[in-house]
Amino acid sequence: LLLDPCPLGTARATLAGAEGETRYEKFLRQHVDSPRTSTLAAHRYCETMLARRRVTGPGRPCKPSNTFVHAPPAELVAACSQAPDPATGFQSTPSALSLTMCRLRGGDTRPPCNYRARQAQQHVRVACRDGLPVHLAGTYTAPQ
Repeated sequence: LLLDPCPLGTARATLAGAEGETRYEKFLRQHVDSPRTSTLAAHRYCETMLARRRVTGPGRPCKPSNTFVHAPPAELVAACSQAPDPATGFQSTPSALSLTMCRLRGGDTRPPCNYRARQAQQHVRVACRDGLPVHLAGTYTAPQ
């Protein structure tokens, strides 16, 4: 019995989501959903998106929190041209963006993962490399 190693290798790379993926591509996969995906069950948005984007899944612990930004990637790239915060070194989006913030319910980090979703309009703080966002460091509401 001969098995073609190619399909298995391709599936493994696809499931891992990391091989051949730049830090910017990983950032987009984990944090950008523009326009916002409408799911059949809105209350399952976080579970559906985190599984679909391979952030959670079989053999992986549940991520404690994750934020999806519902704005074009260019709006996050724009943050990288802003002056970094002197205290943190992170850069912020010039305007508030539409977000879905997912927070793990309960303390168990083993699947199945159940999340609480919260909609918000906030600025996004990112770490940039070579002019592209590579890490979502947090969100904040600008003082009035």
